[in-house]
Amino acid sequence: MATQRASRAWTRRQFLVRSTSSLAVAALAKTSISRAADRPQIAGGIQSGDVSDGSAVIWARADRPARMQVDYSTVESFKTIIGSVSRDALPNADFTAKLQLDDLPPGQDIFYRVRFEDIATGIAGESRVGHFRTAPAASQSISFLWSGDVAGQGWGIDISRGGYRSYRTMLDNRPDFFIHSGDHIYADCTIPSEQKLPNGEIWRNVVTEEKAHVAHTLAQFRGNYKYNHLDEHFRAFHAQVPMFAQWDDHEVTNDWSPSGSYDAAGYGDDGTPRLIARARRAFFDFMPIRDIGVRQGRIYRKIPYGPLLDVFMIDMRSYRDDSWNKGRDHRGWILGAEQLAWLKWELAASRATWKVIAADLPIGLISLDAVALGDGLPDRREHEIADLLASIKRAGVRNIVWLTADMHYTAAHYYDPNKAQFREFEPFWEFVSGPLHAGTWGPGELDNTFGPVAMYRNGCSEAQGENLAPCFGLQFFGRVDIDGTTGVMTVTLKDVDNRDLWSVDMMPRPQPRPAVVAQHS
Repeated sequence: MATQRASRAWTRRQFLVRSTSSLAVAALAKTSISRAADRPQIAGGIQSGDVSDGSAVIWARADRPARMQVDYSTVESFKTIIGSVSRDALPNADFTAKLQLDDLPPGQDIFYRVRFEDIATGIAGESRVGHFRTAPAASQSISFLWSGDVAGQGWGIDISRGGYRSYRTMLDNRPDFFIHSGDHIYADCTIPSEQKLPNGEIWRNVVTEEKAHVAHTLAQFRGNYKYNHLDEHFRAFHAQVPMFAQWDDHEVTNDWSPSGSYDAAGYGDDGTPRLIARARRAFFDFMPIRDIGVRQGRIYRKIPYGPLLDVFMIDMRSYRDDSWNKGRDHRGWILGAEQLAWLKWELAASRATWKVIAADLPIGLISLDAVALGDGLPDRREHEIADLLASIKRAGVRNIVWLTADMHYTAAHYYDPNKAQFREFEPFWEFVSGPLHAGTWGPGELDNTFGPVAMYRNGCSEAQGENLAPCFGLQFFGRVDIDGTTGVMTVTLKDVDNRDLWSVDMMPRPQPRPAVVAQHS
């Protein structure tokens, strides 16, 4: 039997209805596409930083002029919002924006949601969620990481080799925060498309225009920071772990000093080399670091993190005497008088069990760029360190630990006055760890001015050769754990594969007398 088939013929009315509907759908689709193009997007990742008991700084960058909107909550679902704040991201800051969250509850996981809105229309783009934990009000256990040195010596993002693998490993540690000891960028190093490895293989970098040249312009300095945000592990880490940021030389140029580093751009009206001013501007544009009142642009600061810990972020670049630690007058400085006075007062005033001095350079490794010059009594910049150490002893300050990176290997140094030429100080530890993603070097030489003893060292061997690429596994960071019950600090030196290389437990010593009130901020 024949099957009756529905007629495919359209009446004129049906055609008009269908045509009108199609036009409406097309118009809606076009509007949707147009609106999507009008929505400001997050360019790169999101970051938090300088987290303490009641405040934190949130950072993000838009792809155009926009208003950054941040909602924050103690629950990941954002079912309840404890606050909302906004800040414009404008061209003069390369569309970056950062703002401070205040009055946060102590010892809490805080989830923050970032989006950008068109300033004129209010149309919003995508949202991203980040996380941090505020400092505890009581003696609760704390864990944090430190390291430095990213994208150095032309070793950039090779996606086939896992990109910035150290950031993925550090995220697996789930720390409360991360201290970046400097060299976030290598403004004085280009990122070529390829580099040859010792075994004949080729390292292939992601490349950008800004990283094709040594940085001189503000756009090039900013481009160095944007390069890091191209790595997925970098973005994932910073969305979940707050950073305490300081800088070293490669944020500007190799071994720079305020008076000895400049380029053809010359000097500003205040006498600062424009090269340094541009580098500092880019650093503050891209770091989740708080401005310190009238001293805008100051990097050294104290970050309290509950009753067990104060972190003292120092700046061994901005106030030094010269590019090189040498001279016949036997006088020199690396902290400068104001910063040194601030550090003495704040250490004496600290009521925290542990006082961590986060330094951008080691103090016992021989280097014309740093402090130590060689065996013997204090000379040049060592006078400042001797003054500081003696002041700490006189004030009865206990439980001080120095953390740094810079040297592109990892080490544990114990400073023993019984082995030192200068002996007016209490014993202390200095831990070195890095690089995160740069060439690895061999261990350096210690001097005996302050009596350091190398308890552990790990870097490239003479047979491997220096500037060993990140794919050979000698990339390092350190982990610090403070027990909330006993106060014991455990420092563990780790590698990119999350192996524990060396560890030490330190029992806190009681303060011999009450802390004094600081007069500096």
